[in-house]
Amino acid sequence: MVTIRKARKDDCTAMMDLIHELAEFVKAPQDVTVSMEEFENSGFGDHPVWGAWLAERDGVILGMSLYYIRYSTWKGRRLYLEDLIVTQSERGNGIGGKLLTHTINFAKEQGFSGMMWQVLDWNEAAIGFYKKYQAEFETQWLNVTLNFDK
Repeated sequence: MVTIRKARKDDCTAMMDLIHELAEFVKAPQDVTVSMEEFENSGFGDHPVWGAWLAERDGVILGMSLYYIRYSTWKGRRLYLEDLIVTQSERGNGIGGKLLTHTINFAKEQGFSGMMWQVLDWNEAAIGFYKKYQAEFETQWLNVTLNFDK
């Protein structure tokens, strides 16, 4: 039995394990540079900027949906899904669907105008999964990133 629950500070180590697993999957493990202190403070400090839902079975975290609130001058408040991760051994068992459905319902309950996220163009399994939810895939907008070295 898999349950979905809100993340707590003491879940951060398991969540970071999932993040590292995802980074390995997309062949970018070197890109995870956030410290545990920054991760914990950003989610559970005085001014949290992210929230997360966890999929759990028998006390073991199997997946997560990490989100934050984004503002669009055209659409208003929107939920940005930063990561939807299910551990490799549990993929295909419906956990991702439970997490995404829970996150969608949360966004609707909060009165957000919608959700957005990214998916790598080569990740056909994820693209197929999102198509089941009637997600729209944009082709005109390009991602732009400006990194600041610490």
